[in-house]
Amino acid sequence: MSRAPSVLRGPALYARSRHLPAALAGVLLTAALAGWFASVWSPVDPRIRALLLAAAVAATATGLSGQDAALDRTAALRWAPLRAAHVALIGVLAGAVLLLCTPTSLAFEAGYVVVNAAGAAGSVALGARLWGGRTAWALPLGWCAVSLFVPSTEASWTQAVTWMLQPPGTTAALWTAVVLAVGGGAAYALAGPRR
Repeated sequence: MSRAPSVLRGPALYARSRHLPAALAGVLLTAALAGWFASVWSPVDPRIRALLLAAAVAATATGLSGQDAALDRTAALRWAPLRAAHVALIGVLAGAVLLLCTPTSLAFEAGYVVVNAAGAAGSVALGARLWGGRTAWALPLGWCAVSLFVPSTEASWTQAVTWMLQPPGTTAALWTAVVLAVGGGAAYALAGPRR
């Protein structure tokens, strides 16, 4: 039996230590449930898409911290690129789930999907930085829950709070998602999860 090349050994160990196979299974389960929700309710409804997005990133949240913080600190790894790639992978998976469960008439909204998936991935990364990987899911799901009850108005602050629900091209929602993606992703990549 041949061993994996040393180039692949590090990422494979990282993926296993961060429960990426289990996270992927959670994302696939989320996609299956979203498909069912889309058949029952309208997938065009922004509330369904926001909930789907928040659930997809929440399914990956536990892998944002390792099993042993002391072991992570002693590892001779450059953590920032691994963490940044991990957050990017979360965004790609969430965006893929959103695209798969969106009807073809909305497929042209790829910019909307990219921005919202990046913002959601950044929010879960920020949650990991603030509270640790085990409870990182609370920020995207909590934000989604709050946004469902904020009245929809033209005010910039309400558009920022409800960024997941806003139509493509809403400036305040776009900037909120960008700040979450860049700020949350950078905070997690550079400082890591809360210990």
